[in-house]
Amino acid sequence: MTGNMIGIIAVIFTGAVIVTVAGIMLCRRFRRNARAQELDNMEGLEFEYYCADLLAANGFIEVEVTKGSGDYGIDILAEKDGVTYAIQCKRYTGLVGVKAVQEAYAGRDYYDRMVGAVMTNQYFTKPAAEAAGKLKILMWDRDYIEFLEDNQNGCG
Repeated sequence: MTGNMIGIIAVIFTGAVIVTVAGIMLCRRFRRNARAQELDNMEGLEFEYYCADLLAANGFIEVEVTKGSGDYGIDILAEKDGVTYAIQCKRYTGLVGVKAVQEAYAGRDYYDRMVGAVMTNQYFTKPAAEAAGKLKILMWDRDYIEFLEDNQNGCG
């Protein structure tokens, strides 16, 4: 093979790789946008069960959705790697505030769990993030849900 032929093959191969990677990225972006719309359109209880299933698919065990009323702000109880979790789910149209963090904090203690978390289809206000840091509550936002979905689908 001549040098020119090798160069041409290298350019064609590089172009094919770039087109393939770009196609995968566009597909992922489209899938994420569609999934985000589905999450945003879920009812609260439907979102809680979706989150519970997502956690179970990502290695959490003994995943349980609590009863609707009198749950002390906790929607899901779960365990992973010997660590117990109390999780408050918030399917919101806007930013999640301090109240959700406070509920997770109170619920974590009520259920005697090691870790409290707020799981949402949105993001958190700055005061909520500050409160979560002080109260040691995990903030699982839309990006975390996408991460779990990617892991579940073998894309992570």
